[in-house]
Amino acid sequence: MPLRTAPLSDAVGLEILGIDASEPIDDETRRALNAAFLEAGVLLFRGVGTSVDAHLNVSRCFGELERHSVKESWTEGCPELIDISYRPPVSGEQSKTQPIYEIDGEPLAGWLPWHTDQCFMPRLSRGGVLRALEVPPTRGRTGFIDKIHLYDMLPDDLKSAIEGLSVIYQFEPRMDRHKFGKPAGLKLVSSSVAMDSILDRLDRDFPPAIHPLVYAQRDTGRKVLNFSPAYALRIEGMDDVGSNGLLSALTAHCLAPAHAYFHDWRPGDLVVWDNWRTLHCAEGSPAEHARIMHRTSIAGDYGLGSRL
Repeated sequence: MPLRTAPLSDAVGLEILGIDASEPIDDETRRALNAAFLEAGVLLFRGVGTSVDAHLNVSRCFGELERHSVKESWTEGCPELIDISYRPPVSGEQSKTQPIYEIDGEPLAGWLPWHTDQCFMPRLSRGGVLRALEVPPTRGRTGFIDKIHLYDMLPDDLKSAIEGLSVIYQFEPRMDRHKFGKPAGLKLVSSSVAMDSILDRLDRDFPPAIHPLVYAQRDTGRKVLNFSPAYALRIEGMDDVGSNGLLSALTAHCLAPAHAYFHDWRPGDLVVWDNWRTLHCAEGSPAEHARIMHRTSIAGDYGLGSRL
């Protein structure tokens, strides 16, 4: 039976219809899902439910799974699954997993800027698979941008300017310290237990990594604007003035509203994204409401990153 799909937006993604993930998925369906994944970059499965097995059944359609590099999010008893939930802490205590930021005067838990997962590592994970168990009454969306679309929409002068260049990235969990892609007036209100743990090992475990600004998708030859505004430090071999100017221009291009799809989560939704060609962000949630989310990471390496 042919795979049934519907578009998510003009710029990115497909919704996959009629898949039962309660049992392992057959080989023919897996091949069709991988073809859709290659073509669209982001896939939505509605109503997968609260079952870890269903989450893993969908995830394994797209490759082997790996442990996330940030061990503070690991879940006991299921090494492939991480818990990136926010649960409002007891008064006077920190959140265990998600910091709280203030944006335009509003406190938001779990806010994340536009980024490529693991761009601060030499090896980019193949993709992410995120499932909603409990969602807040407002906000809490996840945004996605297709970096093939971003490259296609680049002005010709920027395409010429970035060809052959590479960007140096470094992990910094305090998003208010990033150079690119953060909103004006961003303020860290409260760190989390996980953030404090990461800071204790930041320099030791997360030295800088380098990735090219442009590469061609292996299976199709389509060019990807391989840039993550979050975690970017500078362009390798370029002075600060030139680097900051070029990366600022790329950031403005990437974050133009017309490029983005924002997913309004329902409990039981599951979204798969191709991390080699997709930016994503977390809108953040009201600090008084829980947002319960689990995630797996698809293993892989596009083979173009390295340590500084």
